[in-house]
Amino acid sequence: MAPQRFQEQFDHIQRSMPGVELATGPDDAAEFIYEKGVVLARDGEEARLVEDTVRAHFTTFAGLTADEVRRDSPETNRSGITRIRVGDPGQGDRRGDRAVAGALRALREAEGNARRRLVSRNHVVHIAVNACPGDEPVPVAYSAGPNPTVAESGYDADSAVGVLVIDTGLMNDYASYPAMAHVQGDTQIDECDANGVLRQYAGHGTFISGLVAAVAPNTNIVSRNTLNDAGAILESEFGDKLFEAVERDGWPPLISLSAGTSNGSTEGLLGLTAFMEALREQPRTLLVAAAGNNASATPFWPAAYADKPEYAQSVISVGALRSDGEFGACFSNHGPWVRVYAPGERLTGALTGFQTPVPYTYHHSTYDSCRHGFTYACTCQDPQHLGLLTGEYETTSGTPDQVQFEGFAQWSGTSFATPLVVAMIAAHMTAHKETDPRAARQQLLAANTEFAEVRGAVVPALIPPTWSPVPVVNIPPAV
Repeated sequence: MAPQRFQEQFDHIQRSMPGVELATGPDDAAEFIYEKGVVLARDGEEARLVEDTVRAHFTTFAGLTADEVRRDSPETNRSGITRIRVGDPGQGDRRGDRAVAGALRALREAEGNARRRLVSRNHVVHIAVNACPGDEPVPVAYSAGPNPTVAESGYDADSAVGVLVIDTGLMNDYASYPAMAHVQGDTQIDECDANGVLRQYAGHGTFISGLVAAVAPNTNIVSRNTLNDAGAILESEFGDKLFEAVERDGWPPLISLSAGTSNGSTEGLLGLTAFMEALREQPRTLLVAAAGNNASATPFWPAAYADKPEYAQSVISVGALRSDGEFGACFSNHGPWVRVYAPGERLTGALTGFQTPVPYTYHHSTYDSCRHGFTYACTCQDPQHLGLLTGEYETTSGTPDQVQFEGFAQWSGTSFATPLVVAMIAAHMTAHKETDPRAARQQLLAANTEFAEVRGAVVPALIPPTWSPVPVVNIPPAV
């Protein structure tokens, strides 16, 4: 039996959210994760309508009485969202929540008379692995250096372009890497477990910040630990956290976001509506968002806002190219809503262990062949390792592989293609003395001459000048 990557990630995210019961959706399909027993609605009249409609249908929801249908607004609520309890989160299992599904059905008639969606699941937004990581980091000798390498242009505090990284924060020794000496922000939450072993996804925000600093040294990078140690957050909380991050130091020219979720809808995330509207009104801020690693054409939010006319100027979505830069990476989401692609497979950058080596135990096992049907030696299968979660989902188990990090790592995902695009826009702003990131994005794409092939489509590819392609090995089909 092959590894069950989505289910392994579900357990990891569930453990990171004590007191919150989660399920997968839509229905019993494992495409996204959401909170059981709760739906979201906008504050005010819409929340009251949702509450009244659900209460009128409460007899169809197991374990709940009419009196138990109630609204629960967060203490701080810039996002304008109300959580409404519609069921007992202890009922059922991870395959879905009948109460939430029933509440959504009950509102369909009401929505038929409305101009916009009234209710939504409370999705889990997480680092852009869509609960299905491109891979896990692989140690790289410090002497090998990063890829992309550090650009020669220097740092000038007076002209540096502001970049806000929304992710997991910074590792304690990140400044030991000279390229990141001027990076600021929050520390990573719980880098290691009780045994001193690096946690899964620890260093994710550091790796992203290091890529920006390498390609665009003249940047003022601020990295925030908005996401928990599993890189996850509930949709109902995410909008407020984004407001908090951008208002802490002022709206920056560029926001790098390697997190999101699909939601079975073409209308985006209800919990991000207020933030996206505020972003649209900030003409000197551009959101650069990862398209996700589900090998799917299904919209991944908030990256997919780039395909909506009202947000097209304020958001750019980024997919990942494989290590030769010629084709799409096997894991990358794709489709017309993905605006640009950048290298995202086997990039090398800063992680941790610069001062003292840090051990890491692999969580996921590699596959015998690409789980998405590709025939090159992709990250699904190479380099091979056995993960500690394997025994939970396979009939055989073994000792998981452990490695030591001493600074650099090789890592893959649209999570990391995204900061390359951020950096190229920032570098363009510096080189051309352009203060408008949205104009810089347009100028950069208009002058771009690089293209790649993704699922048969020819797409624009932004290739950092200091990035070196890694040869791709094709695997002959099994006889």
